[in-house]
Order: sequence, then structure tokens, then C-alpha cells
Amino acid sequence: MNNSGTAGPPQSRTLYVLERLKTDLERGTLAPGDQLRQSAIAELYGVSATPVREALRILAADGTIDYTPHRGASVRDFSPELARDLYRIRAEVEALAVRMSVERMTSDVLESIHEANTRLVEATVRGAEPEELSRLNMELHFAIYENSSPLMIEFLQYLWARFKPNVTLWGVAKFAHRLGDDHSEIIQAIDAGDADNVASLMRKHVMGAYELRQSNSDLRAAGDPTEARTDIAPTLSSPTMRK
Repeated sequence: MNNSGTAGPPQSRTLYVLERLKTDLERGTLAPGDQLRQSAIAELYGVSATPVREALRILAADGTIDYTPHRGASVRDFSPELARDLYRIRAEVEALAVRMSVERMTSDVLESIHEANTRLVEATVRGAEPEELSRLNMELHFAIYENSSPLMIEFLQYLWARFKPNVTLWGVAKFAHRLGDDHSEIIQAIDAGDADNVASLMRKHVMGAYELRQSNSDLRAAGDPTEARTDIAPTLSSPTMRK
């Protein structure tokens, strides 16, 4: 069975399960707090319990899921404190990333930034689904950080993976327009080659996103990572939930 559209099991069944789980997490099929039962995942993916257990251990080690002996595995939920910490870290790291990128800017990277922004603006105007806007937003940010440092990109990918498509700010029209205005201002500063200003604007942009999230009861973090919600493992690879 291959409902998520990925290829069949490769030589390593653990890697197969790991990629399937990552796909479902990225699509938002699995939401923060959802419990992950090994037996249900094994049945759905057509594998034994062993590769499922190993894949869950890998996800637990990188912080994507939580695992406790009594409660088993669940998708990591955000407490308000953890969400604030994540945004604060992102704000500082992304300010540094954009500063480094501006210092190393090339015409090709600058062109790719403008192209990525155009795709996002056009999708916003036509009323694209929140998940598409979220993906295009990520593409824009990483186009901006493209020539900062491979180490920076790797760390930012780790931080961004903590946010799921079904809890994106881009599902709220006024938030989308506010974020788009921020992007325009940031790109103007990039065009001007003003590393100090663009770093300040990026820091403000990320923390502004945090404030927007806090202002919306459907989007703000309110979870307790010690308590998993109802087991939904049988719904893996179903259509992505939207907010």
C-alpha cells in the first residue's frame, strides 16, 4: 500500500517508514499531540513492528516526536513557552542568515529571490490553499538564505520542520497580506545591499509572525507535550487537514 505517493519499500524498511512518516508530518496529516501506535502504522505501511519502532526512535532523537514508556509515541506538541522559544531562536538565526546572504549576494541569488517572491504574491492574489502558500513562503525564505552557509541552511531546516502546514498563518487572509508586506520591505533592503537593515527587518518579521500567531486562538500554542490526543494512526496519508 502506498497512499502517500512515495515509492515502495527500499532496501531499508526503517528508511521507508521514516520517509512515509516524515511525509505525513509535513503534509499536516499528523498534527501536534497526535498519538502514534506502532501496530497501526505497521499495518498501514505493510511492514513489521521493528522498522516502525526504529523510525519512531529516530524521530524522537531529532525532537520531531515525543516518546515516553507509558504513553508511547506522539507528535510533539507546543507549549506556549516552547513556541516562544522557537520564534526567538528563529528571529536571531534568520537575521544572521540574511545578513550573511546579503554580504555574499550574487545576481543569480537575487534573481531567484525575486522569482520566489513573485510566485508567492501571485498565489496569494489568486487565493491559493494555505498549504501552498506556506510552501511558497518557505521557498522564498530559503531563497533569501541560499548563499549564507550550508550549516545555516541545515539548522534552519531543522527549525522550520517544527511547523506543520495545517497550522500555518497563511490560512488567514489578513495575516498573509501582512507577511507579504514584510517580504516586500525585506527584499527592498536586500536590493539595496543594506545588511544591517535587512537583518533588523527579518528579526522584526519573524517576531511579528509570532505575535500574529498569539492573536489567533486556532493558531497559538496551547498544548501540553506530556498529553497525547486520541490515536489517529489509521488516518495516516489521508487528505491534509486545513485550518
